Amino acid sequence: MAITGSNPALLAGQNPEHVSRASKAASRVNRPAMEIITNFDVNWCIVAAATPEWAMEVFPDLPQEQAVEELWRAIFAVSRLTGDNPVAQWAAHNAILHRRAAYLNDVRYDALHFSGPGTDLLVGLADGHDWAGGAEKAGNGIVCNPNIPTEEVFTTPHRLRVEGTVASTKPLSHQGTLIDGIKVRFEGGRIVDMHATRGQEVLERVLDTDEGARRLGEVALVPHSSPISRSGLLFQNTLFDENAASHIALGQSYTKCMRDTQGQDEAALAARGANASMIHIDWMIGSGDIDVDGLDAQGGRVPLMRGGEWVIAV
Repeated sequence: MAITGSNPALLAGQNPEHVSRASKAASRVNRPAMEIITNFDVNWCIVAAATPEWAMEVFPDLPQEQAVEELWRAIFAVSRLTGDNPVAQWAAHNAILHRRAAYLNDVRYDALHFSGPGTDLLVGLADGHDWAGGAEKAGNGIVCNPNIPTEEVFTTPHRLRVEGTVASTKPLSHQGTLIDGIKVRFEGGRIVDMHATRGQEVLERVLDTDEGARRLGEVALVPHSSPISRSGLLFQNTLFDENAASHIALGQSYTKCMRDTQGQDEAALAARGANASMIHIDWMIGSGDIDVDGLDAQGGRVPLMRGGEWVIAV
């Protein structure tokens, strides 16, 4: 169990090179634990707690005590905890996520196409990819919701089959810096050109973490009408902000989102499209202006999202 609530601006103003070195060192140390998590070997969950420092970043115009109260209210609301029966509400929500993942696993699209303002992105999917979302049974047999809140269904992209351009739709809070206005271009699965209107130096250092940092490890579909999006808040915490919009993640793949991986080493998984990296950083590319299509291996196209909302009936 992880409880998040740290000050998102804690390292703001620090030397970006020093922050990057510290982040790399922490990633190396945490790699064994991350492998257990990404393989879903054990049940795990991340939840949030309002802290004064975090609250003042989200509600900078309020007195500290009121800001903390407002942040707690926001956490409860977007975590689906304010109804008469939150347990039943979560069961119903998980059922919707499971149906969406089941649909995508049945049709087995070869790629996804994201299109909209600043975005024309083709994301090939890994060989034997598997969609997931909501509560699942971990390798130890225990059912758990890995993230609360969660609005996504997600899977593993093919590390070599991402092409085109994509623009961020929300700022990314990373290591005390808000990185905004991200625009990148992919060729052969790798980011070959990038720009950010704010925090570009930090983004450049992220992309230089290792070879896998310029490739994708996750693609996730989230409706624009999610509670986090409707709140209008920028939480400056990826646990929340990634669930406001469809997103992609730079870095490490979740091998739990691939079928028949038992006994396969990193080289075998890489040949199927899985990415390896010390980082896994989600950033938002969905909005009410973004469409998503599923493409089969023959190029056939099926609308999945229009204006940021699901159009498939599940």
